[in-house]
Order: sequence, then C-alpha cells, then structure tokens
Amino acid sequence: MVDVDDTLCLTESVCFELENEVLRRIGRPPMPRAVHLATWGQPLLGAMPHRSPGVDLARFEAAYRGVLDRYVTDGRLDVIPPENLHAMDRLVAAGRTVMLLTSRTESEMAHLLAPDHVLAERVSAVFHAGNTRYRKPDPRVFDELLAATGLAPGQCVYVGDSPGDAVAAGTAGLHFVACLQSGVRRREDFEQRHVDLFIDAFPEVVDAVTRLENGP
Repeated sequence: MVDVDDTLCLTESVCFELENEVLRRIGRPPMPRAVHLATWGQPLLGAMPHRSPGVDLARFEAAYRGVLDRYVTDGRLDVIPPENLHAMDRLVAAGRTVMLLTSRTESEMAHLLAPDHVLAERVSAVFHAGNTRYRKPDPRVFDELLAATGLAPGQCVYVGDSPGDAVAAGTAGLHFVACLQSGVRRREDFEQRHVDLFIDAFPEVVDAVTRLENGP
C-alpha cells in the first residue's frame, strides 16, 4: 500500500503555495515555508492553526475547495509521473494488490477517486480520513484495510515518506519502505524508526517489494 503526498506524487511545495493563496483570499498573512515543512504530514485542518494561528477554519475550508479544484484542473497538484504509474503497473502485473492509505479527507481525495482517473484501474482500494477511524502515526490506521482484505500485517508493505508513516506501519507489524524522493525528509529523520528499506525514487518500490518478499 502506498501513501499519496510526497510518495506517489510530490505535493508539499505545491500545497504550500495553494494554502498561502487560500490564506490571502480570506485576508490572512502568508505562512513561512519552515512552518509548513514542520507540520507537513498532519491532516490539513489540524495543521492550519499552527500554520496560521487564529485562522477561521470554516472560512479557510470554504475557500480551500475552490482553489484546490483550480490547482487540479490546471495540472499543478497531484500529477502522478508516468514512471510511477509504470511502477504500479509492474506491481499489479506481478500479482500484487496496490492500495492507497492517506490522511487526506474524502473531499481532498475526490479527484483521485474519480472512476476515470488513471489510478482507477491500478488501485484496488483507497483508505482516507473518511473511511478510517484513526490517523497516522496511530497504528490502528490500518485496521479497516486489514479487516477488508483479510491480510495479515506481515503480508503488507507500506510505502511512505515520513517518520509518522514508519511508526504507524512498524508498530502495526507491516513492512515499511521510506521514499526520500521529495527531499523533505532525510535518512537521519528516520533514526530508530521502523524502516525496512529506503528508496530514492518511487519506481524503486518494485525492487524493494521483491527484496522484502524474498527475505534476507
């Protein structure tokens, strides 16, 4: 299973611009990039009071939807590179089940869940804040996924980009592959975390899964 932000597609820098545009629209000053980076990976509405102290979350959320839609329509957000889609195709062709697990809300995922999206024929299930009771780094975030598939944790590999992803997967008993492609995190950020393998770019996930399947 695969995380979305800065794993399947690179999003932090675009989201920083998007969220600052929303803040400008509701009359708020922009947040510093360092603040966005420090809170990256948290659910959006949970992070915004730290990114913009005193922000009216209802106004922010109302303005966010329109800006998000424009960024998606303009091809600025959630652009999945062809090589990442090819890697997913290789996993599916090898008989592996590919699923997504993200902390995004259902509305934030709506365009990716569309039946005509390129992910539709590649991903068998998507788990998000709308159909899971817990959020990373809580290991129970995988409960619904494991229950729906009947898989044991040790049969699953989670590919993500953050120490919180590693904690959630490792504590739940899943294998974890850390993807460093975004440059937001480095190997040392995962010190003493549950990481089975590091990859520098998402397409390397195919070989990583094979290595984990074959064992030491």
